[in-house]
Amino acid sequence: MQQRQTIRQLSLGAKGAIAILLLAITSGAVLTSCNPNTPETTVPTTQPTKPVITPKPNTPTATTKAETKAEIYLIEDKNGKFQLVARPVAIEQKATNQAAILEQSFNRLLAQSNSSSATNQPTSAIPKGTKLRSIKVDKDNITVDLSPEFTSGGGSASMTGRLGQVIYTATSLNPKAKVFLSVNGKPLETLGGEGLEITQPITRESFQKDFPL
Repeated sequence: MQQRQTIRQLSLGAKGAIAILLLAITSGAVLTSCNPNTPETTVPTTQPTKPVITPKPNTPTATTKAETKAEIYLIEDKNGKFQLVARPVAIEQKATNQAAILEQSFNRLLAQSNSSSATNQPTSAIPKGTKLRSIKVDKDNITVDLSPEFTSGGGSASMTGRLGQVIYTATSLNPKAKVFLSVNGKPLETLGGEGLEITQPITRESFQKDFPL
């Protein structure tokens, strides 16, 4: 009987201890929530990440075809004296080497009108109908072959002028180049009815010396 009373007392004591412990925990939680000095616990929130946009390199919307500038030479009457004058011409982009550029230049030159110089405007002394048969460039040597119309008509002034037009146009890309001039595939030795003697190769320097305008 005494043993049962002891177990009962122990059980009551255990229950009391648990009750006191629960009361202490509850009181502490209430005090913590009411205490303004207690630091608040914040839960970090995840901010939405903005997408990073990498700028694209500038790309041209349109490209223009480049043109090569070349020159042809015409003659101009200044106070009764003929002078060679340069005229720039645009060459198509497909001309990628000197021979192709000069070919287009000569085609532009031979398309010029050989009208009278009385207008005091640059003109051409090359006879109408003259055609470029071929042009070759080998380093500093340029070979120009023209059709037979090149040698027809005109006096000594006209012959000198047309020869200068050909030499200067042929050397427009390389003023130091040497020109070998032929007509219908044969080297040109004399020009015109007056027999203008041609010593080849011809350079700008030798032309100015032998055929002063």
